[in-house]
Amino acid sequence: MSDEHNKIELPAPTGWPIVAAFGLVLVFAGLVTSLVVTVVGVITGLAGAVGWFRDVFPHPKHEYVDLVPPPQRAASVKRSQRKVEHMAFGEGGHRLHLPVAVHPYLSGIKGGLAGGAAMAILACAWGFFKYGSIWYPVNLLAAAGVPNLAVAGVETLKQFSIEGLLVGSVTHVTVSILVGLLYVVLLPMLPARFEWFWGGIMTPILWTGIVAASLRLVNPALAHHVDWPWFIICQIAFGMVGGYVVFKSEKVETIQSLPLAAKLGVEAQHKEP
Repeated sequence: MSDEHNKIELPAPTGWPIVAAFGLVLVFAGLVTSLVVTVVGVITGLAGAVGWFRDVFPHPKHEYVDLVPPPQRAASVKRSQRKVEHMAFGEGGHRLHLPVAVHPYLSGIKGGLAGGAAMAILACAWGFFKYGSIWYPVNLLAAAGVPNLAVAGVETLKQFSIEGLLVGSVTHVTVSILVGLLYVVLLPMLPARFEWFWGGIMTPILWTGIVAASLRLVNPALAHHVDWPWFIICQIAFGMVGGYVVFKSEKVETIQSLPLAAKLGVEAQHKEP
């Protein structure tokens, strides 16, 4: 910096890097267009590289720039007296390591089975009181995988079907377990003070909306015969029972804050004293 002229020394601007980059673009463009384009790119790139090299070696080019007068300069930034408490990496409660504890996957399987049982009892009760048969909801659920049930009438759906029982049971148990595992994954993301509301009520309602939008494609027979108010009640029963089982399970700590060696299971040799 020159105090006599009130100037500051800065690197001189140069356009050679742009020329070199443009030449490199032409080289690759010529690979899919024409050899002439590649040749022009090589010449342009070399010219840009040589010009750039001469601006840097043997001595970088500089220029003197006038300093802004003090009255026109930006005001200095005032330092705040407030202090921020810094957390060390891996400490409990660090926002990058939440949640520090989660429900085990086994609780999701138990919750899914418990919620599925509650849902099945209510669904069979609905079929018994409205149609006089507990097999009606079972056959409706199995209609997606049993072609003759998909086109059957009410009287046929009220009859016992071994295919309907097997397909409906497998479908219901599988979906119940998957939803129970989904609860385990979602619960740490829900507000802790209102887990029962979000997990037991809102999640089943949102799930019902998704099912309502896709049910005609997956199971047209169920979409045609389903009683939506009762279906929502069954979904909420699943959420309340399954969510309760998951909520009450003992949480396990995650391994996020453990050192890398512990995560990889590396065992250190212990030297006897």
